[in-house]
Amino acid sequence: MGPYFGSVWMARLLFQRGMAATYLIAFIVVFRQFKPLLGERGLLPVPAYLKNTPFWNKPGLFCWHYSDGLLDVVAWAGIIVSAFALCGFTDAGPLWLSVGAWLLLWFLYLSIVNAGQTFYGFGWESMLLEAGFFTAFLGPSRMAPSVLPILILRWVLFRTEVGAGLIKLRHDPCWRQLTCLFYHYETQPLPNPLSWYFHRLPAPFHKFSVLFSHFVQIIVPFGLFAPQPIAAIAGGLIIFHQIWLIVSGNYSWLNWLTVILGFTAFRDPASFTTPQLALRPVAYDLFFYFITAATVWLSIEPVKNLFSKHQVMNRSYNSFHLVNTYGAFGQVGRKRYEIVIEGTDECVITPYTQWREYGFKAKPGDPKRMPPQVAPYHLRLDWLVWFLPFTVAITSRGIQVRRYDVWFLRFIQKLLKGDPALLKLIGKDPFPNQPPAFIRALFYEYRYTDRQQKRETGAWWIRQQLGIYLPPVSLNDLKRI
Repeated sequence: MGPYFGSVWMARLLFQRGMAATYLIAFIVVFRQFKPLLGERGLLPVPAYLKNTPFWNKPGLFCWHYSDGLLDVVAWAGIIVSAFALCGFTDAGPLWLSVGAWLLLWFLYLSIVNAGQTFYGFGWESMLLEAGFFTAFLGPSRMAPSVLPILILRWVLFRTEVGAGLIKLRHDPCWRQLTCLFYHYETQPLPNPLSWYFHRLPAPFHKFSVLFSHFVQIIVPFGLFAPQPIAAIAGGLIIFHQIWLIVSGNYSWLNWLTVILGFTAFRDPASFTTPQLALRPVAYDLFFYFITAATVWLSIEPVKNLFSKHQVMNRSYNSFHLVNTYGAFGQVGRKRYEIVIEGTDECVITPYTQWREYGFKAKPGDPKRMPPQVAPYHLRLDWLVWFLPFTVAITSRGIQVRRYDVWFLRFIQKLLKGDPALLKLIGKDPFPNQPPAFIRALFYEYRYTDRQQKRETGAWWIRQQLGIYLPPVSLNDLKRI
C-alpha cells in the first residue's frame, strides 16, 4: 500500500478476530436475554411492536415473522458463525465465504437491533452494526487488503471519538471546567471493583484526566488519516484511553469495540514478512468504489451533526444503521440515585411488614456488595433500571415520579408471578419458594464510602432513602398492564 499507509495484513487480522469476538458476545447476550425481555411473552413483545411494520422501516427477519423458536435460530446462527470467524475458518476460505459470513452476522444482528426497542437503544449497537458491515469488505487473509475499507473503519473511529469529545464540551459545563471526573466514577451506570478506587484519586489527577480525554477525543483522531507512524501513534493513544475506561467501569463492549477499531490505525512491523497474497478481483474493487461513494454521501448528516450547536449523540440516519453519529456522557450526574425493589409475602400491609430486597447482577443494591466486573458482557435489564431515576423530580417535599415505563410495570408483574425466565436476569431472588404478595420500589441516594468507613464496615456504599418510587402493588393492581 506504499509508505503512506504501510502494509496492514496483521492489522486486518487483529481487527477481524476482534470483531468476531464482539459478535460472539453480542449473540450470547441475545440467546440469554432476548426472550424474557422482548420475546412472545417478554416485557416488550416483538410481535406487537413490529405488527404491520414495512420491511424498509425496520429491516430484518422479524419484520416478516417473529417467534421465540426463530429467535433461537438467529442467536445460534450468530454464535456459530462468529465462533467460526474467531477461529479463522471463514477467513481461510474463498472471498465469497468471507464476505458472506460477515454480511450474515450483520444482517442477523440488524434483525435483533431493529426489533429490540429500548433494550437495544444503545449507541454501541449501531457501532457494532456499522463496523461489522464494513468488515465484510476487508477480504480473507490470503487476499491483499484494500486501503478503502481500512480508511472507512478509521472514519468510524474518528466519528466515535470526535462525537464523544464534542458532545461533552457542548452539553455539560463540568467537562469544560475539568471537574466531571469528581462525580463520574460514582454515578456511572455500572461501577466495577476498581471504580471506588478511581473515585478516590486526587482532584488534580481527575482534572488532568479530563484534559487528556479532550486531547485524545478531539485532537488525536485527525492523526488517523496522516502518514505512518502518525496514524499508529494516534491509534495507540486512543487505545490507551479506552483501556483506562475499561478498567474503571462497565460499558458493555463499547470500549472494547473502540480498541478493536484502533487496530486499523496500525501497520505491519518492518520485520514482519507478509505472506504471498492473491490479487483482489477487479469487480470487487469496482464494487467497493461504489460502497465508498455511498459512505461519503451517507456521511453528510453525521458531519453536519458534528458541527451543529445542537449536536445529538448516538443517532442512526437510516434503518440499516450505517454511517451513524456517536457520543457518550454528554451529561454527568452529580449524585447517584437508585431504584431498590422489595417484596413481602404478607397479605396485609402494616407499618410492621417485613420487606425483602431483590438484588441485580451488577446494579448497586446491597451496600456491602462489591461492584462486579461484567463488561464486555451486557446486562440490559440492569442498564434500563439505571435509567429510571432520570424520570424522577426531586424536590424539598420529596420525590415526584413523572411516569412509569410500561416495561417496568410488566417487570414488577413478572416478579409477582415468579416468572422463572425473568428471574434468571436478576441476581438475588428473596422469594425462591413462592412469589411475594406485594412489591414496592424505593428511591435511594447512593454515595461511596470514604476510606475509613470502608475499612471499618466493609461497605462500598452508603445509601439514604429519599422516597417511594412505586407504592406497594399486587398482581390484581397490575392485571391490565
